[in-house]
Amino acid sequence: MGVVKRDNGWDAFYCITKDGKKLRGHKRGFSTKKEALAWIESQKVKATAEKPITLNDIWIEYEKDQSVRLKENTMVSKRYLIQKVLAEFGDTPVTEITPKAVRKWQTNLINAGYAPTYLKAIQAQFSALINYGIRFHGVVENVILKAGSLGTTKPVGEMSFWTPEEFSRFICEVANKPASYYGFLTLFWTGIRLGELLALTSADFDFEKRTLRINKSYQRINGRDVITPPKTQKSIRIIPLPKFYCDKMQWYISRIYGINPDDRIFNYTKHFYEHEIRRGIKKSGVKRIRIHDLRHSHASLLISKLGASPHLVADRLGHESINTTLNIYSHLYDDQPRKLADSLDELVGRIDNNEEADENTDKKE
Repeated sequence: MGVVKRDNGWDAFYCITKDGKKLRGHKRGFSTKKEALAWIESQKVKATAEKPITLNDIWIEYEKDQSVRLKENTMVSKRYLIQKVLAEFGDTPVTEITPKAVRKWQTNLINAGYAPTYLKAIQAQFSALINYGIRFHGVVENVILKAGSLGTTKPVGEMSFWTPEEFSRFICEVANKPASYYGFLTLFWTGIRLGELLALTSADFDFEKRTLRINKSYQRINGRDVITPPKTQKSIRIIPLPKFYCDKMQWYISRIYGINPDDRIFNYTKHFYEHEIRRGIKKSGVKRIRIHDLRHSHASLLISKLGASPHLVADRLGHESINTTLNIYSHLYDDQPRKLADSLDELVGRIDNNEEADENTDKKE
């Protein structure tokens, strides 16, 4: 490393060792020795400087870190969602991702017609990745916050659900397949999630106490059957059951040949029930809903028909907090004040009728 005086000026040479490799360079024609030395110093800084960390670099580390902390199915979802981010910003140094660039990316996603809840999920993963960079790689700020929000956590449009009458029409059309009949019966009358249904064993039922234990969930991941804890800690719960449902399920389980207490009762996958709900809808003529909407149907039944409180609904559905229940089903409670007032009228009417009957009895005596 050094400089050499030539007839036409100064030549500069350098040789630097980095990561076990020798990096060499030279340049001719500097007017002064000082300029030649300054160039050598600038090349040393460039050669030894850390490579700017990109979003791909953070994702590789983040994925490895989170894989030992999160459930496998959660990581599958993260990997799927984050691809929408890495496709745009993966090779970009994090310091060069600007709020303006993020805003443009958001606009493109909105124009692509994705559902608002899906957009919200994508942006949440983007923000989590940037926050990881802030915690462990000296990233200064989360540009997502400056760019603004994207999507919404609440589905747009009217919530879909079946009334008991609609469900009755539907369930008759899938009765020829016991796994369909009793599976959908369970989803509608208990409000459990599909993954929770698919993980159920006969040991989860206590027919004496008429209760159902929810403490696990089933997913099919990369061709493997995977049993995990439920979605959240509050999802681990005991659900009281109506007698008619207990009678039906006790009969069904008793006729599953060779079943053991820890064997899955509904030994099927999500795709089976998605096919079956489409089949039943087509045959019965009821409006089209998703499997998850059976959970909404149960909640609607509890609130609209039975007047169940938000706390009771949250406990039964396994929501992490009552706020979740209110965020999803607040519109179903809009009629509750009027129903309460009508109930008071009915109560007073019964009291007045009883008093009038007592008066008539006294007169006769």
